[in-house]
Amino acid sequence: MPPPAAFLETCSRLLGGDGVLGGEEATAPYAVDFWGQHRGRAAFVLLPRRTEEVAGILAAASAHRVPIVPQGGNTGLVAGGIPDGSGEQVILSLSRMERIRERDPAGEYLVAEAGCLLARVQEEAEKAGRMFPLSLGAEGSCRIGGNLSTNAGGVNVLRYGMARQLVLGLEVVLADGRVWNGLKPLLKDNTGYDLKQLFIGAEGTLGVITAACLRLFPAPRERVTIWLAIARPEDALLLLRRFRDAFGELISSFELLTGFGVRAAVEHLPGVRSPLAGDHDWHLLVELSWNLRRGLAGPAEELLAELFEEGLVADGTIAASEAQRAMLWRIREGQSEATRQMGEIVRSDVAVAPTRLPDLIRRMQDFVREQMPEIVLIPFGHVGDGNLHFNFVVPPERVAAWRPRLLERLVEEVVGLGGSFSAEHGIGRSKVAELLRYKPAVELELMRRLKTLFDPLGILNPGVILPRQPEGGGGIRGPAAAKPPA
Repeated sequence: MPPPAAFLETCSRLLGGDGVLGGEEATAPYAVDFWGQHRGRAAFVLLPRRTEEVAGILAAASAHRVPIVPQGGNTGLVAGGIPDGSGEQVILSLSRMERIRERDPAGEYLVAEAGCLLARVQEEAEKAGRMFPLSLGAEGSCRIGGNLSTNAGGVNVLRYGMARQLVLGLEVVLADGRVWNGLKPLLKDNTGYDLKQLFIGAEGTLGVITAACLRLFPAPRERVTIWLAIARPEDALLLLRRFRDAFGELISSFELLTGFGVRAAVEHLPGVRSPLAGDHDWHLLVELSWNLRRGLAGPAEELLAELFEEGLVADGTIAASEAQRAMLWRIREGQSEATRQMGEIVRSDVAVAPTRLPDLIRRMQDFVREQMPEIVLIPFGHVGDGNLHFNFVVPPERVAAWRPRLLERLVEEVVGLGGSFSAEHGIGRSKVAELLRYKPAVELELMRRLKTLFDPLGILNPGVILPRQPEGGGGIRGPAAAKPPA
């Protein structure tokens, strides 16, 4: 059933005429993901500017049992911010809540509303002579509320951790409209359960994050950005060990790329040229940083000389300017954009222990070679923390038939190696079946209990993470004890 007129009247009164969008044309841009792979239908879109308005919307939604889909920048890859196809769900876009509420005079934290672009948060940190280390390809369009709701990772996880390690406090509107103000700028607070961690990574299913107190870090004064050519993924692990022995926590990023992906970037991304002469099967992008003004480049050059002498790298270069550094990172961040010119992209996001990465790559290479030789496998990403994005370039006419087989086989291999089938993108709607199949029964039961506790009517992002329950069922459903596959 569409939302009742009384609910719409309440929202219109709260938000004004420009805060409620209705009709297919106005709502359609909010009901499809960035890559056009997930599409839904929204009853209408709500655009609040203040926490009080969000609270009023959720109180009314609870009273009228209207399903609400919280949405940030709509850059997610698992349909977590996209409504289903029923046309009954209402999108709650936080995009207009974009104020920086507070900046710590000492530069240790700032308080940002959920609709702040990640790039804006980074810029505000820079104004204070600090850094907010969460960094990913969509930072110019993703919003901090969505980043926290999905526990985003990015390229600096190796040094600074996932999004949940970067949050001191949250402000959250609960399903019934009550506001929990947990915006305390404290590193230490052991007064009971750490409630903020329940909402980080919950994808808007337990509450709506409206603001966050974010940790800032000293801005690096010297960076050394290194590009290396290697023969095989196993060599990446050897080099990771060598870099860790030499530089420890000074390693910010340690990224693996395929030769195919690099060639695609050079061919299809404007302003990009090949970092190295010749053709190579595998590449590494390594970044070191610290807070002294100079002195890091020398030890980095010494280590590279050793690696060349030992034959562990085939070629390499160090960025000599910020422009060169930006180009190297453009190659890394533009992998999906570049390769989509060559076919339809089937995307995934998985993690295993770093030592198992070569096994995973080899197994998927063998599967594709034997079963689907027309496909190009492009694993790339954060080898330092075991998280790779396994992308597949598929002939467009084969996508419908091959996408399920590719992703099913990848998940089977990942789980068999003790890994995670969602490292940093979340579950959304697209990975619910995998969650039910592979999560231990006790974990599923605890998740169901949390969902019922925080959202007893099941109005918050129904169908995301846990399957939607028919009305009156507490917002969740599924087998009481899902069994692992035989």
